[in-house]
Amino acid sequence: MKKRNFLMSCLAGFLSMTAAYAWPDKNVTLVVPFPPGGSTDLIARTLAPKLQEKLGGTFITDNKAGATGTIGAGFVARSAPDGHTLFVSSLGPFVIAPHLLTKVPYDALKDFDYITVAVQAPNVLVVPASSPFKSMADVIAFQKANPNKMTFASSGNGSSDHLTAELFWLQTGTTGIHVPYKGGGPVMSDLLGAQVDSSFMNINTAMPQIVSGKLRALSITSAKRSPLLPNVPSLEELGIKDANVNSWQAIAAPKGLPADIKAKLHAAIVSALNDPQVKPKLLDLGFEIVANTPEQFTAFQATEFARWKKLIETRNIKAD
Repeated sequence: MKKRNFLMSCLAGFLSMTAAYAWPDKNVTLVVPFPPGGSTDLIARTLAPKLQEKLGGTFITDNKAGATGTIGAGFVARSAPDGHTLFVSSLGPFVIAPHLLTKVPYDALKDFDYITVAVQAPNVLVVPASSPFKSMADVIAFQKANPNKMTFASSGNGSSDHLTAELFWLQTGTTGIHVPYKGGGPVMSDLLGAQVDSSFMNINTAMPQIVSGKLRALSITSAKRSPLLPNVPSLEELGIKDANVNSWQAIAAPKGLPADIKAKLHAAIVSALNDPQVKPKLLDLGFEIVANTPEQFTAFQATEFARWKKLIETRNIKAD
């Protein structure tokens, strides 16, 4: 019996190594839990051809949008952990949605193998060019003198731009009016039309309108100033502590991904992000290359999960 068990164990190990060696032997799907056209979709579609070039096989992007990204996340969590289904997502499904929704179809801390945080980008507080607010001092002074008067638009309840505003209010002892929209497009439209006062918009989205002079940037949520906006101060340098926020995009797989495949994937993703045809374009869009290790991503995931859980509970933020 012991001999039989030993042989079965050896066979299982051989089959596992063979599968990892042959990978990818069919299409690899990069599941994006949002509609086409956003920052996360951009990252997936930028990586796909480079991963195909470096690893062989065919890499395709599949947008499975809905329920603040949790439909796509649940699909990946239930998929076979064989390296043929990957999850490319922003922080929402990883660390925000589990605290906003009463039930999500996955466990964000247990159902994924974390491969790498690919990129991150700060948010920037923007106002219309016609706005009377010329600086963060103006904004804070107005809010303290006029509680719940200034409007802050976001792409939805629980979005990065919404939570940044909540964090800003918490750290400055001010209050404003949150105006949630269904996506970033309507936010931009109403902001340009001065129908809302401001938005903590992702730098990637805001930059074209800042450069064109249609929006004014007042402060950025990174620890230091962005090279894209060298004249715009960070919240931290203005004395607003613990309000740094980066929106990030990461790659994960269903739990149980073979170690060999994880290592190959991680190496290929890091190489793709630093490819001379890719990296300059991402930097020009305001992204910072992170490309951390699976271990670093795992620790970061736990920290971010706890951070946003605390804020959502403290501010009593609801999905609807």
